[in-house]
Amino acid sequence: KFKSMQEFEEQFYDNNEIEIYGARENNLKNISINIPKNQLVVITGVSGSGKSSLAFDTIYNEGQRRYMESFSIYARQFIGKMEKPDVDQINGLSPVISIEQKTTNNNPRSTVGTVTEIYDFLRLLYAKVADAFSLKTGKKMVKFTLEEIINTIYQKYLNLPIIILSPIVRGRKGHYRELFEDSLKKGFLKMRVDGKIIDIKPKFQVDRFKIHNIELVIDKITVGESNKDRIVSSLELAMKHGSGAVYILDTDTNKISQFSQNLMCADTGISYEDPSPNTFSFNSPAGYCLQCKGLGIVHKISYQKIIPDGSLSINKGAIVALGKEKKTLMFSAIKDLAEEFKIDLDKPVHKIPEEKMNILLFGKRGLIREDDYNLANETEINDDDAKIGFIGIAGRIKEIILGVNATPNLLDWANSYTEDVTCHGCNGNRLRVESLHFKIKDQHIAYLCSLDLINLDEWFKNIEKDFNEKQNYIIKDVLKEIRDRILFLNNVGLGYLNLHRSIGSLSGGESQRIRLATQIGSQLQGITYILDEPSIGLHQSDNLKLIGTLKKLRDQGNTIIVVEHDKDIMLASDFLIDIGPSAGRLGGKVVTACPPNELSKHKSITAAYLNGTKNIEIPLKRRKGKNESITIKNVFGNNLKHFDISFPLGKLIVVCGVSGSGKSTLINGILAPLVHNYLNKTHDKVLGYKSITGIDFVDKIISVDQKPIGRTPRSNPATYCGFFTEIRNIFAATKEAKVRGYSVGRFSFNVKEGRCEVCEGGGKKIITMGFLPDVEVLCEKCKGQRFNPETLEIKYKNKSITDVLNMSIDEAVEFFQPIPILFKKLKVLQDVGLGYITIGQSSVTISGGEAQRVKLSTELIKRDTSKTLFILDEPTTGLHFQDIQHLLNILNRLVDRGNTVIVIEHNLDLIKMADHIIELGPSGGRAGGKLLFTGTPEEMNATPNNLTGQFLKKYF
Repeated sequence: KFKSMQEFEEQFYDNNEIEIYGARENNLKNISINIPKNQLVVITGVSGSGKSSLAFDTIYNEGQRRYMESFSIYARQFIGKMEKPDVDQINGLSPVISIEQKTTNNNPRSTVGTVTEIYDFLRLLYAKVADAFSLKTGKKMVKFTLEEIINTIYQKYLNLPIIILSPIVRGRKGHYRELFEDSLKKGFLKMRVDGKIIDIKPKFQVDRFKIHNIELVIDKITVGESNKDRIVSSLELAMKHGSGAVYILDTDTNKISQFSQNLMCADTGISYEDPSPNTFSFNSPAGYCLQCKGLGIVHKISYQKIIPDGSLSINKGAIVALGKEKKTLMFSAIKDLAEEFKIDLDKPVHKIPEEKMNILLFGKRGLIREDDYNLANETEINDDDAKIGFIGIAGRIKEIILGVNATPNLLDWANSYTEDVTCHGCNGNRLRVESLHFKIKDQHIAYLCSLDLINLDEWFKNIEKDFNEKQNYIIKDVLKEIRDRILFLNNVGLGYLNLHRSIGSLSGGESQRIRLATQIGSQLQGITYILDEPSIGLHQSDNLKLIGTLKKLRDQGNTIIVVEHDKDIMLASDFLIDIGPSAGRLGGKVVTACPPNELSKHKSITAAYLNGTKNIEIPLKRRKGKNESITIKNVFGNNLKHFDISFPLGKLIVVCGVSGSGKSTLINGILAPLVHNYLNKTHDKVLGYKSITGIDFVDKIISVDQKPIGRTPRSNPATYCGFFTEIRNIFAATKEAKVRGYSVGRFSFNVKEGRCEVCEGGGKKIITMGFLPDVEVLCEKCKGQRFNPETLEIKYKNKSITDVLNMSIDEAVEFFQPIPILFKKLKVLQDVGLGYITIGQSSVTISGGEAQRVKLSTELIKRDTSKTLFILDEPTTGLHFQDIQHLLNILNRLVDRGNTVIVIEHNLDLIKMADHIIELGPSGGRAGGKLLFTGTPEEMNATPNNLTGQFLKKYF
């Protein structure tokens, strides 16, 4: 009776709600809830409460499963069966699209322009209406139809004798004997060679070492009405042999007129093919730069990294890749080269002649060209290199990178001496030179890609006046698509980005907002969108734009479900769901489900913070610090505008400003690498600065980011924080373990003797799905316990090693209280609000915010010298108000010990707690990079017209 499940649901269920019954994914407590459709719905709650379990693991996964089941039986046999989420029933679910934080595409060819499709429309625009200019003279190129050529000839040469020529060779060397003989066989008797008309004779050839211009003589005729048919026929024959080009020689003046059906430079005769969208594609051979293959950068061996200090001698370690003098095959080869070419290895490198250093770097043949450092176009080592034996230090690095007998360790070693530099063939524009000579308003397509989106929007205003009526008719729809997409991106606070920005370089929040803007541009209706904290990395001034964008997507007829902690978005939502009341096993319940204006009727942690009955209290006084500071003079690089900056030590410092204002450039691009290089003797790339002082006041730097604490499922908080060793020692010390002769290694899931060998200690197996993401399934042998039965028989307080790994931090604190060394480490994790996670929880399931707190806990466990510099980048990501309080407790503990904590942050609850604020702005991209403010939060509030201060005042 019913053609589909959707048709059945539409008749029997209220189509205005998504009805969820009995959801039990992860920690969800068999919850049932009705979510209104076509509304902006926010799901919130403390970290680990079960928000993502409801939004992604239940709603999204069920939507994906239904989509997969719509495939044919034939297709499904390749995909496999997708398991139903642990939920009794979901009704009223429309097609689901997930927009998560993860930047899934690290391909350097994937850019903001390609992902949003703006670049595709730009390519179409340039292919249709761009003007071509000669790469030799810069003059506008012309093209003629056959009719225009005929009309011009009759206007210019009527009743005059002319010779019709077909250009065959332009400015090339060679003897061209085969060309002359082939032309003779085709019936041509004369040719014009280097300006002289000659008779073609058998075996005729020209000087192969000279540059020649050669044209076929097609016809000699006097222009008149009586022989028009003959002229037309000769022109067609000339253009056939001349690839669309024809020359007309005036025999009286001996002057040439050039015509072409293709785009042609009248002065030089060079021509371009008619442009197509692929002409402007850096992913197509028709458009990309031949040197960098469309990447805009080339991978090169870095002379500076190989020899960072030229004052040292080679025996003393000037060549870092070689090290100091020692008995190795490579050093022996260097000594042999040095002896043969009389190179003093005890002399400082800067005193050794360049040609001799080149021999040490590239073997006996020395450095022939700059391209020897370039790895972009190489596919293998030259035969000439192989003949000379040892090919030098740089040659060996090059050999390894090109894959000649390269092990992973060797490859890592070789890559440490390389760098990416701008391609000099295209100057980073990615396209071949011909493509860059098609212009609109005197600008090529790469110039538009270099503009930030705010300026690009301005560039397209009133552009119609630069085109004629016919062109405007052709590009009307193209311009609309470009403008709409740029507007969407600007409305979600991404106006500081440009189209050439690589997707892999974006933060999770930026990547998510780009995909959000793309979805708005797609104009889909009836979709359930699920977003994971779209406010990440967004200044409060841009929040209103984001909220407007979400509402616009809702008003198109879609359901918007947002997992979010931002106060403004929560209050702007149509419906708010609070999951809790706590985290882990104490969470997973629906605490509140109502419109935001009804929150006052409910009691929950979230409601208390939103209603103002509970707050993160502002400190009564700010720390005075150590009266020491790190000062950097004249910082520049990216968009920073040459200013001096000081970081007072012994304080909690917050660096704020709108997205793209230069915060990360200042901290992660200048300060952090400078301190790293000074303390750890590394050679990290540092952006522009003049000088730095006060760096000797710190003795350690720790950058705490939100990257996973491990790359494999085996990594977990116990292994990362280092207390899994103590746990294994406890089990190895039991009587039963000693009787059986079990060592500490027996209780490691990385050692064969104790782990389950089917899943190799992972507890789960990975099933490769081909063109779909891999699927994890529980190991059928150990059922997720990771260890073999013999190992699990060893008990401590009636608990196996797996039982301990499955304990929450809260449970473990109580369980291991009698063991001080273990209790202390577990207590730190509990104090930072991570009591709900399990000791053995896989690192790949730990969120960015949780990973950051695990890393901070690890530092709290260690002893410090009170001179450590901590750098954090948006640590409030994924944190509820209550979790931010836990984070602040950690940061305050670190600063109270005398350390310095620098935080890049937008969250006002953290900004108000700072001892010192640094604000950059006033806008993003080129309009940013200025130092707007330094001082305390109170001083910021007193500063008139301060952007961040306007929002901060509400908290005081």
